Amino acid sequence: MTIAILLILAAAFALIFIVLITISRSLQVSGTDLVGQIRPIDIEAFRNLIDAAENEFLRRRLPATEFRVVQRARLRAMAAYVLSAGRNAAVLVRVGQTALASSNLATVEAARQLVDNALLLRRNATFALLRIYIALAWPHEGPTAALVLHGYETLNGTAMLLGRLQNPAAPVRISSTL
Repeated sequence: MTIAILLILAAAFALIFIVLITISRSLQVSGTDLVGQIRPIDIEAFRNLIDAAENEFLRRRLPATEFRVVQRARLRAMAAYVLSAGRNAAVLVRVGQTALASSNLATVEAARQLVDNALLLRRNATFALLRIYIALAWPHEGPTAALVLHGYETLNGTAMLLGRLQNPAAPVRISSTL
């Protein structure tokens, strides 16, 4: 009996490990035109998707079966936003790493902040995607991607600062609204 439980636990941990690797690989970036790979996301639409009050409103207004259908659609949209945020963060890690070689001290500090914020956002996006994919199976409780939204807003400011320091005429913008 104990061996069966241990095997089930080992299989569950292996599955979680494989899913995490798959999610982190989907956030990888390749190519040379890094800034051109950034896909701005609509912060207000993302904020609406993760709003607990909106979720509760839908839960009260819709029948249970219809709510689950709507919630799954919202979760898929949330996953798309989180995936885009994670990919943008991966691009900005590479942008920041390139800027670390600058001779300007302010640029190097801004690049260091950008890399730190982008790495934190990538980690949060990976875990948020895992929670969203689990919630797709059980859409009763909406997972929060608030850490991803907050991290993305912080990353937006840091990216704009580095962009202004490197090229004041063309700052980097990673969101379609502020």
